Amino acid sequence: MADFPDVRLHVVTGKGGTGKTTVAASLALALASGGRRVLLTEVEGRQGIAQLFDTPPLPYEERKVAVAPGGGDVYALAIDPEDALLDYLHMFYKLSRTGVAARTLRRMGAIEFATTVAPGLRDVLLTGKVKEAVVRRAGGKGKQDSYAYDAVVLDAPPTGRIARFLNISSEVSGLAKVGPLKSQSDGVMAVLRSPQTAVHLCTLLEEMPVQETIDGVAELVSVGLPVGGVVVNAVRAPLLHPADLLAAEKGSLDLSSLTAGLEKAGLDAPDALVTSLAAEAADHASRVALEERGRDALGELHRPSYELPLLSDAVDLASLYELAALLKAQGMA
Repeated sequence: MADFPDVRLHVVTGKGGTGKTTVAASLALALASGGRRVLLTEVEGRQGIAQLFDTPPLPYEERKVAVAPGGGDVYALAIDPEDALLDYLHMFYKLSRTGVAARTLRRMGAIEFATTVAPGLRDVLLTGKVKEAVVRRAGGKGKQDSYAYDAVVLDAPPTGRIARFLNISSEVSGLAKVGPLKSQSDGVMAVLRSPQTAVHLCTLLEEMPVQETIDGVAELVSVGLPVGGVVVNAVRAPLLHPADLLAAEKGSLDLSSLTAGLEKAGLDAPDALVTSLAAEAADHASRVALEERGRDALGELHRPSYELPLLSDAVDLASLYELAALLKAQGMA
């Protein structure tokens, strides 16, 4: 059974460099497996999704980028704040996205002005578009009661600003007492704070990412946003037996056994080489111990945890399918 059966919006965040875009893409594939329809979105303008799926840069439209195991489909969307503003104007003021008024706004730079001078408005528009995809109903005869997408995955901003990014509509709603902007903001927060949303945090077993994950969970909880699971990325298996790790960390590794092992492998074993290998083993043991302390700290969050291995090669589409299968096997999707 999946750990989040009722969640339809999966928000993936993480400290820069932890692989959150890779995790988001893998999660989308895992959720789509078995014939489901999933939308993968990004809001930072980096075109990271297009690079992962080896496709041309994504336009402001939903485009199919992959077929999941079992026949499911993954669509992708790069949300642009200017286009999202035009959607907003069309929704509430019936302004055509391709009409004269919209072209005039673009030409005058009014849209860029509005989204740059008021950063809060930019985030309201971005989260508003995500919310629209989550609640959108499927078209066609007999499909009015079904959703257009079974799930939406958001490759979100980094952990350091995720709480403000997701909570900005609540702040705007408090300022705008009436009108379309308040209605839009209230609608966004109703989805983001509901059981159909989960914010997952991606981390590495390193001191700074682990601490930022812990701080991020606390901040999300403080503003009433639902925290999902913790994905530990780029995990490396220990290279030594636990007893040897302990001995290496204490500096008491049996050098004679190390020498014998080298000779058994048909290698020369001068003292300098043996000493150097023992030092490397000590460094490795220290790293493994640090990682275990990181696991313990993350365990105290009492959230579902998932681990993905360090990939030896650059991440490609085959890697995404491999990681998706691991997430599904561990119950995240």
